[in-house]
Amino acid sequence: MDTTDLLIVALGVFLYGLFSRWGERGSLTGPMVFCAFGLVCGPAFLDLVDVAVDGGVMHTLAELTLVLVLFTDAARIDVSRLGTEHNVPLRLLGVGLPVTMILGTAAALLLFPAMELWEAAVLGVILSPTDAALGQAVVTNPAVPVRVRQALNVESGLNDGLAFPVLLIVLSLAVEEEAARGLGAWALFVAGQLALGPLAGLAVGVVGSSCVEWAARRGDMNRAFVQISVLSLALLAFGTAEVIGGNGFIAAFVAGVVVGTRSRTLLDAVEDFGETEGQLLNLVVFLLFGAVLVPTLIDTLTAAHVLYAVLSLTLVRMGPVALCLIGTRLTAVTVAFIGWFGPRGLASILYVLIITEGAGEGLAGLSEIVSVAYLTVVLSIVAHGVSASPFAAWYARHIRGREDADAEHNAVLAFPTRSKPRHGAAGAADSSP
Repeated sequence: MDTTDLLIVALGVFLYGLFSRWGERGSLTGPMVFCAFGLVCGPAFLDLVDVAVDGGVMHTLAELTLVLVLFTDAARIDVSRLGTEHNVPLRLLGVGLPVTMILGTAAALLLFPAMELWEAAVLGVILSPTDAALGQAVVTNPAVPVRVRQALNVESGLNDGLAFPVLLIVLSLAVEEEAARGLGAWALFVAGQLALGPLAGLAVGVVGSSCVEWAARRGDMNRAFVQISVLSLALLAFGTAEVIGGNGFIAAFVAGVVVGTRSRTLLDAVEDFGETEGQLLNLVVFLLFGAVLVPTLIDTLTAAHVLYAVLSLTLVRMGPVALCLIGTRLTAVTVAFIGWFGPRGLASILYVLIITEGAGEGLAGLSEIVSVAYLTVVLSIVAHGVSASPFAAWYARHIRGREDADAEHNAVLAFPTRSKPRHGAAGAADSSP
């Protein structure tokens, strides 16, 4: 990345910041703007941004962003306080997520006959996590029942971390199938990744959060370094796991879960981090996605790609949601609303970038996987960004007058969203108590 690239990124962030409240009030979301800005500035149009897809910059940015997303998303959801009142997101995560993976795999096998089973599973898992930030107007609109908003918020906060171990397993199976290696070597590798990663995250989360709480109580730690500790703990968890042979991304997620459960001081810092450094990093990823990755779709798209992307955003998502919400007494309109607002965004982009660098040569169907995943994200950015504000307003009016919508209005504990509007903007009431 040269000086011109940095200039373009800085200009995009500055210009969007001047009118950022427009995005909060309407359907022009940050991911939409930055993806479009990147596309215009990239080789498809003005050719002002020149970053190699397989270069070190993209890989490093993807790793850093994924570590922070997994850590901060997990930290803002205190899993110890999830219970019967949060049965909707628990159903979405426990039943809806795995069924979505299975349906996504089946659709890939049907539409892409050349794909092997585990390659199809890689695609199904990559496109299973949701990104509520793409439909921010839904999760921050106070007129939408808090139970519905928090269901989407909690699901989005945890499903990327829950999906990653599954991605690791199916990816290793796909690569081992291509390499024809022994089952014992594969099992040993996966066991090390899945066991040592969580252990490293648990250790860093417990020790790190305890140290921060101790230093904060003594007055030895100023506010700035409490926020800096968010970044340091996420990277410590990642680095520790990688050094001992575990998976650093799983470690970052587990460390975030521990921090969100144990440390109120760090949770406040996580929220602040998400408002500034975290959001900046996320938007830069969308800018480079538009500039560098989207143009690669032009010469590769087929009708099967488009059909899979549409199915992924509709039937593959909405079917499992309808299934897992049976018995919750939610109205059919609410079930459809939750089913539709399952955007595919940041996690899917980062997953693709990570596996492209880590397993590119061992995965025969990688190019197909990349094209379909990127197309699905592009369609989601547009479709969910445009529909979020008007659909949320319509749904809020509709559900307010329904006599059979008592279940929607059940009180639930509110967790902060990834990008929480301030200064009286809609959704400010969603701060954690």
